[in-house]
Amino acid sequence: MADILRHILDAAARGAFPPADGGTTIVRQPSPRDAGVIAFTAHSVVFTDEDPSWVRQALARTGCDALAAPMNPRFLTALMDRTGRTSDTVDVLLTGTALPGEPHPALTETDGADHPRVVSARRRRDDVRVWTTPGGVLVLGRGVGGRWEVSVEVGEEARHRGLGRRLVAAARHLTGGAPVWGQVSPGNARSLRAFQAAGYRPVGSEVLLSATAPGAGR
Repeated sequence: MADILRHILDAAARGAFPPADGGTTIVRQPSPRDAGVIAFTAHSVVFTDEDPSWVRQALARTGCDALAAPMNPRFLTALMDRTGRTSDTVDVLLTGTALPGEPHPALTETDGADHPRVVSARRRRDDVRVWTTPGGVLVLGRGVGGRWEVSVEVGEEARHRGLGRRLVAAARHLTGGAPVWGQVSPGNARSLRAFQAAGYRPVGSEVLLSATAPGAGR
């Protein structure tokens, strides 16, 4: 069942989504590290190793509409308390198809071990790779369900010149034909605009639960 989430994500990247039936699909975690909730249009997916019957009961206890329950703060809090995990925020989930050819701007691959963006990525993703260009850093790694996830950082001196847009567009050239995913806080309008201008499509919202207690993931 752990592969079901990967199949759902692969389909969503192609534009094929779960049925908009107001339902919630519950699947096992794709890895010990990754648990959470993804809300598509009128259908949500909860990925957790907790008992599905408990998940259904916790959703019902929110007292809200079935469409809203998986992202309701009461359910998310209950799930975090149950699993000993924490979460940063609800993100907009975006995806972009792969592009052929060389990325622009020109990038230099590096270790980037001390950069805060890279340190954060290595806690959340596998196979992390890092590129730099004057004024910016691009980070790719395999996150939920093995998908390629991108994050970028633009220095203060290089902002307001379209570099963020060019970097997230460049990521689409670097995955060997696989789609690229981005997670952006809804309040980060500048980043959302950059992703959309680079050809990424919003496909849903996502909450990732990070393991904090001993034994609650890796």
